[in-house]
Amino acid sequence: MKLSVFSDEYYMQQALNEALIAEENDEVPVGAVIVCNDKIIARAHNQVEQLNDVTAHAEMLALTSAFNAMGAKYLDDCTLYVTLEPCVMCAGALAHAHVSRVVWACDDKKNGFSKHGNLLHPKAKIQSGILQDECLKVLKGFFERKRN
Repeated sequence: MKLSVFSDEYYMQQALNEALIAEENDEVPVGAVIVCNDKIIARAHNQVEQLNDVTAHAEMLALTSAFNAMGAKYLDDCTLYVTLEPCVMCAGALAHAHVSRVVWACDDKKNGFSKHGNLLHPKAKIQSGILQDECLKVLKGFFERKRN
């Protein structure tokens, strides 16, 4: 299936591509992209193991890259696409960065921020479930292999 550029599905597929890179590096397969004015300004994937840094989540690394790309500390007109619901740490960083929209594929019942209420910027829009089945398959496969 060819996805239309500028669609949520297209950008989530780009985040999923990042997650697959994480998986290849034996990282939890989470990927993120940040989009501003229909252009991807940042791409990242989990690098917790590689960097030996518990804060090296895909969202955090994507934020740093986006700040550099924009030359600014606020991302008011940007959307983050991430394959798994952000954790509390990442949600806090997204709130401080003023990310205007957060889109994730899979809910994270264990570590997702939403079980604690809305921790994002008050004006941020939220959407979930984009390419959920595809992203969930990658995550479940990773953890099944780890258990065996």
